[in-house]
Amino acid sequence: WARTLNTLGHEARIMAVKYVIPYRTKGKNDLNDAVAICEAVQRPSTRFVPVKSPEQQAILSVHRMREHWVRERTALMNRMRALLSEFGLIIPVGRSSLMKHVPLMLEDAENELPHLARTGIADAYHHLGELNQRIADTEQVFESFAKVSANVQRVMKVRGIGPQTATAILASIGNGSQFDKSRDFSAWLGLVPKQYSTGGKPRLGRITKHGDKYLRTLLVHGARTVIA
Repeated sequence: WARTLNTLGHEARIMAVKYVIPYRTKGKNDLNDAVAICEAVQRPSTRFVPVKSPEQQAILSVHRMREHWVRERTALMNRMRALLSEFGLIIPVGRSSLMKHVPLMLEDAENELPHLARTGIADAYHHLGELNQRIADTEQVFESFAKVSANVQRVMKVRGIGPQTATAILASIGNGSQFDKSRDFSAWLGLVPKQYSTGGKPRLGRITKHGDKYLRTLLVHGARTVIA
């Protein structure tokens, strides 16, 4: 909608709800919301969210689908392990171990796995293979996009950042012009310590964990690969 309004000659601004709520002093309705928005938009401390391009939204949609499939795959593997363990069939930890041992267990006619359970596990294993392929396809999309995007290649020069993280960063923040310095990006993403300072005595706690959890997770994993 913001892009549509901009094409009509308006200057559309997007801001987080948390900047509006403090200025709504009465009950929530359309009129009071509009008054609160008018108050919030005039404050110099209010920050606005840049309007995403169709390309950015498309990349983010691929990331969201991959995230969904990864979670579904993890849940499916845990379910398969639990069902097999009920029949005394234990699989070592790890996705590769599960992919290796399940076919062997299904082919073993001497174990105590009933026919109905064997059929259900076989269907689940087939679905797991489909999820693996879908996730691999999304990763191929990221790699292909990285080859033709100079901005993605520039971000990938940072140690620990690959095509997946680089595309997620650019799709989330665009050119980053909304940040005055790199620390502002860290604060926006929740990677800086939470402050509770008073009387000139700084007190720093754990990281705030504000912002996009998915993007923050990717950066944390990238940092681990660097320091490992």
